[in-house]
Amino acid sequence: MVERFRAHVEAAGYGLVQSPVFEYASVFRRGIGEHNDVVGKEMYEFADRDGQMLALRPEGTASVVRAYVQHRPVLPWKAWYAAPLLRHERPQAARYRQHHQLGIEVIGVADADLDVEVIWVAQAFLAGLGLSDYSLRIGSMGDRTCRPGYLEQLVGYLAGHEGELCDEHRVRYRANPMRVLDCKRAECRAVTVDAPKLLDHLCGDCAAHLSRVEEGLDALGIPFDLDPGLVRGFDYYTRTLFEFASGAIEAAQNALCGGGRYDGLVEMLGGDPTPGIGFGMGIERALVACDAEGVFPAAPPALDAFVVDTAGGEVARVLAPRLREAGLRADRAFDGRSMKAQMKLADRSGATVALIVGPQEAATGTVVVRPLRSGGDQEAVPASSVVDAVRAALVAVAGATAGRS
Repeated sequence: MVERFRAHVEAAGYGLVQSPVFEYASVFRRGIGEHNDVVGKEMYEFADRDGQMLALRPEGTASVVRAYVQHRPVLPWKAWYAAPLLRHERPQAARYRQHHQLGIEVIGVADADLDVEVIWVAQAFLAGLGLSDYSLRIGSMGDRTCRPGYLEQLVGYLAGHEGELCDEHRVRYRANPMRVLDCKRAECRAVTVDAPKLLDHLCGDCAAHLSRVEEGLDALGIPFDLDPGLVRGFDYYTRTLFEFASGAIEAAQNALCGGGRYDGLVEMLGGDPTPGIGFGMGIERALVACDAEGVFPAAPPALDAFVVDTAGGEVARVLAPRLREAGLRADRAFDGRSMKAQMKLADRSGATVALIVGPQEAATGTVVVRPLRSGGDQEAVPASSVVDAVRAALVAVAGATAGRS
């Protein structure tokens, strides 16, 4: 899946970035927000030997943006990553304390058409895996112009229903009221049905931005639902939000991919005001959805050749690296196993040919090339011609396969 993602996003101009698995804790405290559960409850945090507070990376975006602020690559910067994330949370279906995420980030572009591209990248990747049972929701978090007034109204509404909220948000809703909108507990869901909607309070610029995103998705034929209840609890989100969810797995844990715009995050981490947008996709969750839909099977990589050496292993230890250096996929047996045991390994490996070296071949400087996936005859060739013989066998097998199809 990672290799498929790499090819997909690099074709759209994204380059690999690898951020460290731990950062200064302040990167996440400033970016995500002190009152978010990820920081307050789930982030692994510890002091190093110098007394600096460090944190294991709980999410991908803040770490990538910190790298931008520090190293200042040329804008626009389009980056992708595949990274382990760590959170001290209750393990869930396809979500573990160490889980793995694919993601892209684009820094330096405010254009709503980029939002459309980022959503398309996610949608096209999911479709390319063979998934079809998923849906897309989009929304908006507003910006510094319209969100403060909305939050004031929301806090006022929640204060009037304080006693009806779940135990956690009854005491914390003022610190991060939008987290209540994302709460999955029945009490909060019942309260927020009639809560003020941010989409009704967008300023003119944010409304125009969202409209442009909708127009772009329509132009690309990407179906979506405009969801007033779609929110994110991280402080850095602004304007566009989106989420892909699977219909083939349990609804409570069916989010495949989520992202949005974070035009204030670079500034939060000490840089100049710079727009950004990206998404994260859980690898384990996406693979569970693939299994549920019966798509994207993980076939083991087939070998071109498997070296079987029953003459002491001296030929195999040289021949296998030589084949690999020539661009062929090759493996060998170890531990002086019998011919029968090595041939079983060769067959199990999926190799196209077995390269057999016994005492006689070792003495004469030859190798027996035995086809394993076709009815061709085996032949003995000089050791110096093995690479050409393997390539010829691969061509013959490919031709026979094409003829049958």
